[in-house]
Amino acid sequence: MGRLYRPSESWKVRGLGSVGMPITLYHVSYASRAAARGTGSGTRFPMSELTHFDDQGASRMVHVGEKPVTARMARAEARVVMRAETGQVIRDRRAAKGDVLEVARLAGIMATKQTDKLIPLCHSLGLDGATVDFEWTAPGELQIESEVRVTGRTGVEMEALTAVSVAALTVYDMCKAIDREMEIQQIRLIEKQGGKSGHFLRELSPVAAVSQSDAATARNEAR
Repeated sequence: MGRLYRPSESWKVRGLGSVGMPITLYHVSYASRAAARGTGSGTRFPMSELTHFDDQGASRMVHVGEKPVTARMARAEARVVMRAETGQVIRDRRAAKGDVLEVARLAGIMATKQTDKLIPLCHSLGLDGATVDFEWTAPGELQIESEVRVTGRTGVEMEALTAVSVAALTVYDMCKAIDREMEIQQIRLIEKQGGKSGHFLRELSPVAAVSQSDAATARNEAR
């Protein structure tokens, strides 16, 4: 009879093949992996540094009930690289499926409200607001930026990252018939405010910083 899985252990699959081929499941403990790395037998991973795991390595949703309610904000970005001709089709609104950027904008905003369904240990949040904006940085390069706000006990970094990810995937879906070589690149957090960890602002290149500043000005003028 096989051993029961425990959170403090990991299991790997060996011998995956076509249907009908035998599969061998073998066990590797944290201790043996630590020993293989030369960190000493029985050494445990620093689970305390990863808040989504308890001291035994079991997954958990972080308890935030005792945290203060504060205003929180997060911004994220992604980039879609495509042929210049594809970019022109998008700008001219000539895609067969419709206005690519507006559909992608709605997809990104809707995705923020589904983040807890997609990322297992995210909290369900009642968001205060979410925006998705686009900027052409080159004829075949589309920059996507999201901004998400909430008044609550936990941050909205994952909601902002989910927004740009889904918006970028939607651009691909809308245009894959004419350009299957499009690439989604550089999905990353730009800024977060609020919470115990305070303010985070990614250092950007001078060109990117100017672009971000212009986009922020445009958003503020639109409000």
